[in-house]
Amino acid sequence: MPAPRPALVPAPTQLTYRPGHFTLNPDTMLRITPGAEPAATLLRTLIAPATGLPLSPATDGPFVLALDPGLGGLGAEGYGLTISSDAVLLRAAHLTGLLRGIQTIRQLLPVQALANRARPGVPWRLPCVEITDVPRHAWRGFMLDVARHFQPVAFLRRYVDLLALHKLNVLHLHLTDDQGWRLPVADYPLLTEVGGRRAQSMVGPAGSGVFDGIPHEGSYIDRELRDLVTYAAARGVTIVPEVEMPGHTRAALAAYPELGTAPGRRLDVWTRWGVCDTVLGVHEPVLDFCRTVLDTVLDIFPSPYVHVGGDECPTTEWVTSRAAQERIKAEGLAGTGELRGWFLGQVGDHLLGRGRIPTAWAETGEGLPPEFTIMTWRDPEHTRIALKRGHNVVSSQHSAAYFDYAQSASPAEPPAQPGLVVDLRSVHDHDPPEGPASGGELIGVQAQLWTEFAPTAGHIDYLAFPRLAALADRAWHGASPWPLARARLIAHGDRLAALGVRHGPFDPYVPVPHRFGEEST
Repeated sequence: MPAPRPALVPAPTQLTYRPGHFTLNPDTMLRITPGAEPAATLLRTLIAPATGLPLSPATDGPFVLALDPGLGGLGAEGYGLTISSDAVLLRAAHLTGLLRGIQTIRQLLPVQALANRARPGVPWRLPCVEITDVPRHAWRGFMLDVARHFQPVAFLRRYVDLLALHKLNVLHLHLTDDQGWRLPVADYPLLTEVGGRRAQSMVGPAGSGVFDGIPHEGSYIDRELRDLVTYAAARGVTIVPEVEMPGHTRAALAAYPELGTAPGRRLDVWTRWGVCDTVLGVHEPVLDFCRTVLDTVLDIFPSPYVHVGGDECPTTEWVTSRAAQERIKAEGLAGTGELRGWFLGQVGDHLLGRGRIPTAWAETGEGLPPEFTIMTWRDPEHTRIALKRGHNVVSSQHSAAYFDYAQSASPAEPPAQPGLVVDLRSVHDHDPPEGPASGGELIGVQAQLWTEFAPTAGHIDYLAFPRLAALADRAWHGASPWPLARARLIAHGDRLAALGVRHGPFDPYVPVPHRFGEEST
């Protein structure tokens, strides 16, 4: 009886299985073409803990990693993989394509290859296949909110590895908000010393008035973030930083109240969830502060995209601020409602002048310069409008890609954002609208996990998976019949279990094989 065929997630663009298999053993050598060395390093790094295989280099090795810029049609991330009984050929036009192919090889191996400890006695067989694989979307991302609940860098590295396994290529870090500031800025040390700590948190919905009484704190140091960027780049993942402005800035104002609309006021780091009324002022020292913070971001993160937040900015304080009203007159603005767009235009110009692309949350892009890449999240029609206005767009649709919502209506579900249920099929079915020929470009899709209700690593795992695997499948492969996709995702659960991911249900009516917060066995 032939061995079962591995269920690949995401599904390759073109896949043909052939009879037979190739066996990796201690004598298997790698033939590495110039420029492919980082891919060989990654392959060894990922499979050595379980297999113990050295995969040494040799000019006549049967396992070939070939970088060939002349390959047409594969783009920046595509690859071709041919496995026969006596040879393996992985080739791509760009290094990133080889990195994607290595993740496919990992999934083709027995699931024990994903273990972080030796698994002796397993035959390390690869089925014979012919694969040509090119992603549908250039941006395939996951946003993790580390401002509401801080997570250490070791956790972020783990998620980089999980994203890479699923061929997701962006980890978007939400680094600052009303409830915490996690980014080190040398010129403003109180941002983390004061803004990185809060007294307690709400344990219910906004307005419930119920607090947990537990202090929370955490921030990163410069070296940690730089090492994370390097670690992610070696796996083909870009870290996109987000620093919120001009709203969602209560933590910064707790550290430096002079940046607000009432400079003499003393504030705490916000302990509530929701949208806080306190916002940055619009006087010149505030703009200098924002430029300094962004320069720190640019120095740490080489990402071409820098996210400045930009949404949910109440204008209540600007209405009563003399400095804000003077700014409106000086800039010739029609009223307070135009201040947010003006402010974002100032910080956007700063980023553009340094060769980066300003990115913001927006519904339709109204009021933002066309150079902004925007993340639309409220309604698919907003995506169409933003594209028509000329913005490049990352679709972040809340009804299909906000993973802080529950995965089912079951009373057994752990705490989640009140409101919608975003189940596995909703995630996989979502197909964002394409733009008009003369407008902006839909550059990709992204899932979001806001962490008001997800304080622990286990809770994040539960909310993220398997939904993130479903999003990855759709973002890379495109349309796939749901029954087939569902079967692949369920089979993929063995890999998640091998990696210690304490995931949520594949079927909302079938309990997961482990209780929430416990390691799977």
